[in-house]
Amino acid sequence: MALVVFLRGVNVGGHRTFRPTKLAEALKHLGAVNIGAAGTLVIRQPITQVQARAAVARKLPFVADIVVCPGRDIASLISKNPFEGQSVRRGEVRFVSVLSQRPRLTPSTPMRFPSSGPWLMKILTRRNRFVIGMYRRHMKVIGFLGALDRIYGVSVTTRNWNTIAAIARVLRKDQTRLVPDRAAH
Repeated sequence: MALVVFLRGVNVGGHRTFRPTKLAEALKHLGAVNIGAAGTLVIRQPITQVQARAAVARKLPFVADIVVCPGRDIASLISKNPFEGQSVRRGEVRFVSVLSQRPRLTPSTPMRFPSSGPWLMKILTRRNRFVIGMYRRHMKVIGFLGALDRIYGVSVTTRNWNTIAAIARVLRKDQTRLVPDRAAH
């Protein structure tokens, strides 16, 4: 199955900027598909996570944290919609933070930030390496998202739920392409 590569802290605030489409093009021999502008790739050729991380690092014009996870983990996450039953109001964003490895700390969920008053960010649950939550568009949320590294004891990179859904669409498209057409036999 495919691998999903998440770059951390790129194309944010004018720091460590690059063109993700150019990176995908440079990795076309691995079947790389770019998803959005935040540094997210699907690698469709069968390689190991270590090989994927090394291949991406070689093509980047700077050093970056690279988190790699199996595509089947994303497919599983999206198949059991963690936001089912959660209404999303205007100005609220659903997100998934990907832990770089198994967390050293495992705080109980749900959590809300700040702990009193109106919430700006809520952690709903954690599923293996995925922290699932919602935030309201507010400048303080950047600090709350940044605190997830400390809360879980490992580095974390965050993507909008729409990005996760786009990854899942690429993975599904690949799966249907690989399944032989039984009617043709």
